[in-house]
Amino acid sequence: MRCALLYSGGKDSTLAALLLDPFYDVTLVSGSFGVCDTDPARESASAVGFDHVTVDLDPDVARDAAERMHDDGYPRNGIQQVHEHAVETVASGDWVAAADGLDRLDAIADGTRRDDRVPTIERPLAQSVEDRFGVDYLAPLAGIGRGAIDAMAADKLVVESGPSPDIPKADYEVELRELLRERYGEGAVADIFPKHTQSRVRGLR
Repeated sequence: MRCALLYSGGKDSTLAALLLDPFYDVTLVSGSFGVCDTDPARESASAVGFDHVTVDLDPDVARDAAERMHDDGYPRNGIQQVHEHAVETVASGDWVAAADGLDRLDAIADGTRRDDRVPTIERPLAQSVEDRFGVDYLAPLAGIGRGAIDAMAADKLVVESGPSPDIPKADYEVELRELLRERYGEGAVADIFPKHTQSRVRGLR
């Protein structure tokens, strides 16, 4: 069975891939709006032994999400909007024919965790995606808390951590930050995104 897992290069999505690996032929997929490259995720995928593909997302969705974040004054709704778009885009399978070694898609997955406020995929959307696109939606970390995830990552992964955005990744935040910077200035980025720690996987232990 073949699974496409939305991938940023961080520890959560990497752990999700490792958990699915015994059951699926996992391809790591980074969505891109064409604002920033996905090289960091490709490097992380290679370091842990998985194939990597970049899938083009709709730039209008990113611009709308950035505007929404600016209007809200916080990132939550914009990030959720972008993640739902990415899940549906990858689930559609339109990109599969152009991917080396992929002839079909049986499942899609992400690295969302039990304790995440955003992004999340609620049951109605998960069922809608499965019904419309004929794939299973998987969230292997959805029942696992932060402490267990940190312990699993420490046991299996070589992880670089630091303040965002100093750790290069291929996630929505990187591109949304850049769009906000271009349209509203650096001050808007600092106002909207709270300081937090990012992770990037460098290899397996």
